[in-house]
Amino acid sequence: MKQYQDITDPSLAKALAHPLRTRILAALDDRTASPSELAQEFEASLGVVSYHVRRLHALRFLKLVKSVPRRGAVEHYYTAVAKPRITSQTWEVTPTIVKQAAVGAALQEVGLAVNEAAASGGFEQGQAPLSRNPVTADQKGFAQIAGELDAMMDRIQKIEAESAKRLKDAEPLERQSATVVLMLFNSPAPDDGASTRARPRSTRRKRTPARSR
Repeated sequence: MKQYQDITDPSLAKALAHPLRTRILAALDDRTASPSELAQEFEASLGVVSYHVRRLHALRFLKLVKSVPRRGAVEHYYTAVAKPRITSQTWEVTPTIVKQAAVGAALQEVGLAVNEAAASGGFEQGQAPLSRNPVTADQKGFAQIAGELDAMMDRIQKIEAESAKRLKDAEPLERQSATVVLMLFNSPAPDDGASTRARPRSTRRKRTPARSR
């Protein structure tokens, strides 16, 4: 089981903002693969995938597992060292353009995971909740909600570690792969004046009562 690695350096957060790097880290989270295999899986250029794999390896997000000679060349196989998690403090000082790129890459990966799960019955289990909760809070309340999500992620990590110990002696069928998505974001402010606007007057003419003769 990969441990979580808290990212406290904004430059490392910037390095993770590329969508292909996000996909590579997700793909290598629980397995070993070469850039050639990843390029085929992603339907991407081998040169581009190899470049991003080398950068992630240099940043110590990936480790080289083995090198296999193939047809006069050497194919390198990598796996993820840890699951990167950008801390709230780092996110706060990360430039906006980097945040936008990181969010876009994350949402793309989440969308792929959700669609694949929905197509394969991943939400059919009774304990797979899906909820959307609009919330109105002040700045203090927003910070408290963020803290609750951080604490929940810590508890999930502990549960995962305990599960890993039990799975060592368990049957393969007991292993369940799952994905947890936690989001907290500012929603567009509602148009409070919409309900108080004057209604447009009707253009229909009122019928005048006919005079009695």
